[in-house]
Amino acid sequence: MRFIDLTEHGGPEKMVLAQGDAPAAGEGEVLIRVAAAGVNRPDIVQRAGFYPPPPGASPVLGLEVAGEVISVGAGVQRWKVGDQVCALTNGGGYAEYAVAPEGQCLPIPNGVSDTEAAALPETFFTVWSNLIHRANLREGEILLVHGGSSGIGTTAIQIAVNLGVRVIATAGSAEKCTACEQLGAELAINYREQDFVEAVIVATDGKGADVILDMVGGDYVDRNIQCAARDGRIVNIAFLQGAKVEVNMLPVMLKRLTLTGSTLRPQPPEVKAAIASDLSEQIWPLVEAGKIRPLIAASFPLADVAEAHRLMESSSHIGKIVLTV
Repeated sequence: MRFIDLTEHGGPEKMVLAQGDAPAAGEGEVLIRVAAAGVNRPDIVQRAGFYPPPPGASPVLGLEVAGEVISVGAGVQRWKVGDQVCALTNGGGYAEYAVAPEGQCLPIPNGVSDTEAAALPETFFTVWSNLIHRANLREGEILLVHGGSSGIGTTAIQIAVNLGVRVIATAGSAEKCTACEQLGAELAINYREQDFVEAVIVATDGKGADVILDMVGGDYVDRNIQCAARDGRIVNIAFLQGAKVEVNMLPVMLKRLTLTGSTLRPQPPEVKAAIASDLSEQIWPLVEAGKIRPLIAASFPLADVAEAHRLMESSSHIGKIVLTV
């Protein structure tokens, strides 16, 4: 098969199109002929050498794919050859063939293209597990989403709005703010022009946000505490501006805040399968109804993976970036 080989850690130019043996489906796994693969921020971090794959996972980049099941391993019950699926992989997505655990696969929703389907798993699993499982986001609450125009952000906005949540988003340009509002955010704050802490306090009549989803870190950690509501939950899923910060913990105690976070990839298969089950039951019908759709910023042929990574690193895109295989 053709796959993207990371010759050494470094810049986008370190990824090259190569030939190698296709993987085989192990026990509890399916082998997928990949039609498209999503590009995600963890791929960038792994390429740079700071996010090694967990033991037993493929060293090939790529955490989500869409395509056709062409073989199943021992013990697989839900899927059969010919099924059209999208899957959260443990690695190996940047290739013509990839394996995924049975429980991390979902059917491609009706009316959704392969390119759109490949943009679903990583962000939808991440958003659902953090907003629902960890932060217990509930109808009627206020959610603040940082990086609202990113793949995570556009997914979080849509899921939250469809669950009856009021959404405020931050983004870095007028165009990105408009995109957030078109997806359902009641307010989008251009962080380059406004202090988001002040804007959130004003927009919520002094209450603050019940849940904050943050991938920025750095000085956002303390600023999130400032604009969180009493009994608020702050969830970090990345630290683009740094993980080591000095924080005044007194407001955390006085407001009874919860500071939490998670990474998805190292979690056990049964946890990811439980997330998939929730998505299948509660979110996939909304996707099929057209109420939630992945926003595709750009797609690139597999061989142009370096250009896809450069676009991701530029942060100029709105939505998801996908490789077509």
